[in-house]
Amino acid sequence: MKNPLPRAFGGTVILLASFISTFTHAADISPAETKAIAEEGYVYGLPIVMNYAIMYEYAVDKNSSQFKAPFNQIHSLHHVATYQDTAIISPNSDTPYSLMFMDVRSEPVVLSVPAVEKPRYYSVQLIDGNTYNFGYIGNRTTGIEAGDYMVVGPDWKGATPPGIKKVFHSRTQLPFAIYRTQLFNPADISNVEKIQSGYKAQPLSAYLKQPAPPAASPIDFPKIDKDLVKTDFFKYLGFALQFDPAAPDEVAIREKLARIGVGKDFNFQALPAEQKSAIVQGMQAGHTKVEEGIKNLGTKINGWNIAGAGGNSAFYHGDWLKRAAVAQAGIYANDADEATYPITSTLPNGERLDGSKHNYTITFPAGQLPPVNAFWSVTMYDGKSQLLIKNPINRYLINAPMLPDMKKNADGSLTLYIQKDAPGADKESNWLPAPNDPIYLVMRLYWPKTEAPSILPPGKGTWSPPAIVKAN
Repeated sequence: MKNPLPRAFGGTVILLASFISTFTHAADISPAETKAIAEEGYVYGLPIVMNYAIMYEYAVDKNSSQFKAPFNQIHSLHHVATYQDTAIISPNSDTPYSLMFMDVRSEPVVLSVPAVEKPRYYSVQLIDGNTYNFGYIGNRTTGIEAGDYMVVGPDWKGATPPGIKKVFHSRTQLPFAIYRTQLFNPADISNVEKIQSGYKAQPLSAYLKQPAPPAASPIDFPKIDKDLVKTDFFKYLGFALQFDPAAPDEVAIREKLARIGVGKDFNFQALPAEQKSAIVQGMQAGHTKVEEGIKNLGTKINGWNIAGAGGNSAFYHGDWLKRAAVAQAGIYANDADEATYPITSTLPNGERLDGSKHNYTITFPAGQLPPVNAFWSVTMYDGKSQLLIKNPINRYLINAPMLPDMKKNADGSLTLYIQKDAPGADKESNWLPAPNDPIYLVMRLYWPKTEAPSILPPGKGTWSPPAIVKAN
């Protein structure tokens, strides 16, 4: 069977013990209904399981090559993403990350940020276990001044303490914070590290210098495996949902999932053979639906899909397919106002981009570079894995800070050369190395301008990315 899940899954698996209740619930319905529920449940649960897999590697499994830090501790990367970073598909290589998974079950977490100088871009994206963005700290939303902010869980009912500039409410108990700090050039890394050292996180009790409340119960996180997740997908989903109280628009799908036994103790291996087969078929159908959903994200212009990126729960409004497609295309996508992402893997005529067969170019006419308040980039990924590719010049993207070193054409336009082999010394500054394979390109516009020309609203704005052209 083709692996129905993205590269986000890693580690090994320890199966949970069998639970008779799971067997009983699942045996009460027909294989056809089981398949239908599994298909819908896969689409609903894919972002949740992807997030769980990343959380497990980043914050739980200390033996993982991708481990960053325990819960409620910030881990800053003093480099941008490379081909060796494999936990997240379509990783951003523009900004060094600082990352933290939070556990807000017993009390809120206070995030403190330092002052950040103009014109450097920074943001703190707050994401819950559904992959909903529930808030931002940074240039666009809170400014560049130092400040203290509080993240609370779904059960928090306390008052806002003095000194807290804003309270952010997570729908789930184990949210994620992604800090992005702009790096202007390699020599700028020490300045980025200084800012990163000013990012602080602490429990509310420590911030208030008060005794801590009773600790929440330890969590026995099931290990996750890239192979067994093909069948144990719903085990991970059932486990993750216990930290995610159902919203009104989730009641129906949660009830359906319960009919096939999905809960924190779901055991696929205990099911009858025909039920297991129906679940696998449903997952395969769900995966196909998500892949088709990616193709239909946003509006296609000049061969690029310009989508509304990510968003909060209101943005998705119960559209599980849209949520899954966004996660599969690039999990943890920003709100469109924070960053907008034209993506493509084809020419305008639909022909697949393939670095093993052709060279390509993108030309921005004079005065028509991506309109942003912060900066823009074009990043190259392997079309099969959606990961960055190893290349001889260690270049994974071309972005606005590189413009002073790039060569413009006589008419003032800017051409990027997309190919697997070097285009020659006179063009190397404008070369974006491609894989000897299918190509997946992501353009990122950080803090896009709202006045014309603008890419906003996504797919309906007054600016669009230029078409990719086959060079030979």
